[in-house]
Amino acid sequence: MKRFFSQRGKTTVVIFSCWELTLHPVSVCSLHTQGVLSNISSITDLGGFDPVWLFLVVGGVMFILGFAGCIGALRENTFLLKFFSVFLGIIFFLELTAGVLAFVFKDWIKDQLYFFINNNIRAYRDDIDLQNLIDFTQEYWQCCGAFGADDWNLNIYFNCTDSNASRERCGVPFSCCTKDPAEDVINTQCGYDARQKPEVDQQIVIYTKGCVPQFEKWLQDNLTIVAGIFIGIALLQIFGICLAQNLVSDIEAVRASW
Repeated sequence: MKRFFSQRGKTTVVIFSCWELTLHPVSVCSLHTQGVLSNISSITDLGGFDPVWLFLVVGGVMFILGFAGCIGALRENTFLLKFFSVFLGIIFFLELTAGVLAFVFKDWIKDQLYFFINNNIRAYRDDIDLQNLIDFTQEYWQCCGAFGADDWNLNIYFNCTDSNASRERCGVPFSCCTKDPAEDVINTQCGYDARQKPEVDQQIVIYTKGCVPQFEKWLQDNLTIVAGIFIGIALLQIFGICLAQNLVSDIEAVRASW
């Protein structure tokens, strides 16, 4: 009976750890191939720290963790299984700590999000990936700029200065425009001269709410779903720890009976 449970637990641990083994490096490589990591690096200010290394370190740690769990279960190596469960417990504790810190320092996170979006606005026409990122964000959240459409004054093509000879002067990108369900083709010029209109008229043509407030509103409206996702991830990690510990106990019990 013990042997049967050990084999069943072994299979589950192998599946769980091999999923970690493959998912994280593949996701990091795909992001790097698409140029997303380098774009994030170009618009963040973390005291000289390159966010690319953060992704690589996280991917490397999860690869090692998945490797230890997978090989430990297949070879019935209690050292690797204990390493897997302890390290997974440490990660769970760090995630819990990060969640508490995120709640405590939510104003700092809000400022960083504002900084991120504004830097993205400055580089809007300089990089196609950043352009697609900001367009997707504004269309999805139905917002414009970080705290409002006037944030687009930070971009050299959209600012309202008299010296700006761009046709997009005092305008906004098409992703800021309110959508007409009857239009099948996107009008990429719909934001031209939008900010020259009175504020009442602007609300008809473009989104006037910023992306930071809209994101906060989305979090409040979907708090149950977001909390459920994080709880589900936490339960999976606890499940993996319990499986590894049970497998270690089974292996040690079988070896003691030899």
